[in-house]
Amino acid sequence: MSDQKKLAIIATKGTLDWAYPPFILASTAAALGYEATIFFTFYGLQLLRKEPNLKVSPLGNPGMPMPMGMDKWFPTLGTALPGMEFVMTEMMKSKMKSKGVASVTELRELCLEAEVKFIACQMTVDLFDMSHSEFIDDVEYAGATAFFDVAGDADITLYI
Repeated sequence: MSDQKKLAIIATKGTLDWAYPPFILASTAAALGYEATIFFTFYGLQLLRKEPNLKVSPLGNPGMPMPMGMDKWFPTLGTALPGMEFVMTEMMKSKMKSKGVASVTELRELCLEAEVKFIACQMTVDLFDMSHSEFIDDVEYAGATAFFDVAGDADITLYI
């Protein structure tokens, strides 16, 4: 039996802001010597696309810091205005770039280099009529039972 610690993550979100946690946590765990696996299901599959087109949704995201103190005076309903998703996505990308934060694709590549295992939920791929050709290489396709095998042996299991 191996003494290597194990991390299992379920990634269910497909937005730019929710793409970071699974990749940051998995790559950090791998750097610390953990065996890390991410199971991508439902909207989390967007993170495996060859060319991810991830956005930030300000609607229903009250914790999102906004420039110029907008979170204090800008009405929540205003985040539903046409074009706000684009504006917020560009602002987030600009902020990340200015702070030297790696892109999602760079973090994903770092995970692969660190031998983080990526499992795509085949049931969800089928549900959304997706094709394996839409996704990056180095992805295993399996059902939920594969995740239970991983999570059952994990020292840490996270739902993101």
